[in-house]
Amino acid sequence: MENIDFEKLIKQMLDAAKGVITNHWGEAKPYAEKEFKAFANNIKMIAELKAEGKINEEQARMHIEIQKSSIRIVLLTIEGLGILAVEAAINAAIDVVKSTVNTAIGWTIL
Repeated sequence: MENIDFEKLIKQMLDAAKGVITNHWGEAKPYAEKEFKAFANNIKMIAELKAEGKINEEQARMHIEIQKSSIRIVLLTIEGLGILAVEAAINAAIDVVKSTVNTAIGWTIL
């Protein structure tokens, strides 16, 4: 996973989410930063576990779904953000990094 710049990955995710929830970005930004950093750390963990033979693709997808749920729950606590906006922000954030992550890990987990 050395070929992934995780800081760049997080920035791309934040920029994509910001584009969707612009009107609430001031309130959402600190939460989104924390959650997307955790998401990136989860991706690192999955890559390490895969390299060690300790996780399979289905388990990796489950970890990703858990992380997405965490992001969803946190962003939904922001007043004015509805489920559709939160889902759109999460999807936009993941879409911008999907190819990079899936290629680097060698599985389709995003």
